[in-house]
Amino acid sequence: MPAANHTAAAHTVIAQDTPAAPSIAHARFTIGDIVRHRMLDFRGVIFDVDPVFANTEEWYQAIPEGIRPRKDQPFYHLLAENAESTYVAYVSQQNLVHDESDEPVDHPAIDGLFTGLSDGRYLLRREHRH
Repeated sequence: MPAANHTAAAHTVIAQDTPAAPSIAHARFTIGDIVRHRMLDFRGVIFDVDPVFANTEEWYQAIPEGIRPRKDQPFYHLLAENAESTYVAYVSQQNLVHDESDEPVDHPAIDGLFTGLSDGRYLLRREHRH
């Protein structure tokens, strides 16, 4: 076999053995968006986005199977609040909707990450952009 054909055949074999990249859903929300959980009574501001699930398997398995979200979707880190407290939440895209209340989120970490609220979104501080 000529060298050029041998090389082409080798590339074909490598390409066939390469696993396909997982399909990744597009994020519907962005950093600074104020969102509300579809089923649970809390809301928050997004401060980070994972394109797919990136938490521990233990955390994932702790979610009741009947409401456990798919892993192949964006997951969002929220500075969250409910009637009793503030905390950090990790929520799948399928469980979030835009918050239409026009109310600011009352979380103590907001001032450290954002400069303020404008047109219904929090503006990320310059030093946290990359």
